[in-house]
Amino acid sequence: MQNTDSTAAYVIGVDYGTDSVRSLLVNARTGEEVAQAVHYYTRWKTLQYCNPIHNQFRQHPLDYIEGLEITVRKVAQSVPAEQIVGLAVDTTGSTPGPVNEHGVALALTPGFEDNPNAMFVLWKDHTALEEAAEVNLKARTWGGEDFTKFEGGIYSSEWFWAKIMHIVREDETVAKAAHSWMEHCDWMTLLLTGSDLAHFKRSRCAAGHKAMWHESWGGLPIEEFIVHLEPKLAELRGRLFQETYTADEAAGNLSEEWGQRLGLTTNTVVAVGSFDAHAGAVAGEIEAYSMVKVMGTSTCDIVVAPSEEVGGKLVQGICGQVDGSVIPGMLGLEAGQSAFGDLLAWFRQMLEWPLNNVLSSSSVITPEQQAALREEMSNKLIVELTKAAAQVNPAESAVLALDWVNGRRTPDANQGLKGAIMNLTMGTSAPQIFRALVEAICYGSKQIVERFEQEGIPIKQVIGIGGVAKKSAFVMQTLADVLNRPIKIAVSEQAPALGAAMYAAVAAGVHPDVLTAQKAMGSGFAETYEPNPASVADYQARYEQYQAFGRFVEDVTLREGEVAETTLVDEV
Repeated sequence: MQNTDSTAAYVIGVDYGTDSVRSLLVNARTGEEVAQAVHYYTRWKTLQYCNPIHNQFRQHPLDYIEGLEITVRKVAQSVPAEQIVGLAVDTTGSTPGPVNEHGVALALTPGFEDNPNAMFVLWKDHTALEEAAEVNLKARTWGGEDFTKFEGGIYSSEWFWAKIMHIVREDETVAKAAHSWMEHCDWMTLLLTGSDLAHFKRSRCAAGHKAMWHESWGGLPIEEFIVHLEPKLAELRGRLFQETYTADEAAGNLSEEWGQRLGLTTNTVVAVGSFDAHAGAVAGEIEAYSMVKVMGTSTCDIVVAPSEEVGGKLVQGICGQVDGSVIPGMLGLEAGQSAFGDLLAWFRQMLEWPLNNVLSSSSVITPEQQAALREEMSNKLIVELTKAAAQVNPAESAVLALDWVNGRRTPDANQGLKGAIMNLTMGTSAPQIFRALVEAICYGSKQIVERFEQEGIPIKQVIGIGGVAKKSAFVMQTLADVLNRPIKIAVSEQAPALGAAMYAAVAAGVHPDVLTAQKAMGSGFAETYEPNPASVADYQARYEQYQAFGRFVEDVTLREGEVAETTLVDEV
């Protein structure tokens, strides 16, 4: 243990990502990152309960629970338990799951242990494409309030209501057993506090950006609209919630059970849950009109602005604008890309096909050598591709790609879109394709920046956090050149967890508000990528080609979907 000072105060941020959970122990007064631990989900690692071909991605709550115990217990050993005064959880989102009347996840109850529909529906699960289209059509045509207007005007298959609609239509047993549904961040907080489900404090961040919650209509959309979406949701609407709370508020104290399981005390305050990108933006020292890009498997782009300056302005095609969702007292605006690091990981997996499917039949090397070679090649592939791609002269490669392999989140959500590559020749190399993919994710980012500014929200600086921001200088320099803006990179390796720790410090009373916690606990910036003037003009020309390519692919997709849209209109 490092500290026996009775006045010391420490907090823990628990950050649930797509593949793993990490816990970070932080000195709440100085921001010193004392200890961290990471656990990769056991079941998810082998894609149990998933079907990627059909865009089904489900996660078992046991992965979450096991990771929580392993990582929190490990970091909590660094200081006396009584000095750990607060804890906060952030998660991916929208990642809802069904629970019973006691708030127990259905997948933890008899009969549902191996039912994917009883598990948490991960953010990138796109099985609800048809339901999202239905939400959008009905919101515009039902004759009342358009409940999508603060969600950017387009509801996504990645979000709360569309996913629930899909599950209750597909699985009658889950529909009947689900007393309520909870976002992952809310469920973890409920679990830790042992609170009563009916009076539990739900996340403003999650509800406002993904569940069409807004103060102007008194909370969630009215029951009449929910029934219009899906009659099976009629009773559910009354078992959800109306009030929401910002992430700096206390949801309760750690329960006796979880205090023992984590090696903490019941004096530890648990803050209201939040989404990873929003917590990461706080750690990235976001301020008015900054854009914090949380860059990992996907991206979330977070902007905050004074509410009085935005007024009644609605920003079209983003992932919501919610008062207090990032910093209480300010408007939080969210955008993002459905695939960022995931696009590069997809290409690596494509290239690894022979390693995983041909090498095992080799008679030249032993199984042990095969395993060693497979691991070595996998670890080196992106590194070597990056080196080679950096040497490609863009003027000598016309390869152009779209970054929509997991659909498009913003601007203007359309998860039905697909990725594409053009201008391939017999001379096209793997590094040229890899570079085109890197450029594509950067062009997608540029479209988001332009959308905000076209809608009257200036972007005064860009801040990068997350794994890609820390690990890939090539991607970051390309992004700076494409955006023609400097990009500041936050120091912390675990920005979302640090942001969650800041929320915990406020909830525990160490700091009076989030801005104060941010100043006291912020870790600053490691470096800044400046745009290369020699590259800016070339990238602008290629960006215009990317836009034209995107319009072509989207037009083809829209034409293919006209029959489905006509059928939906007839049904409505």
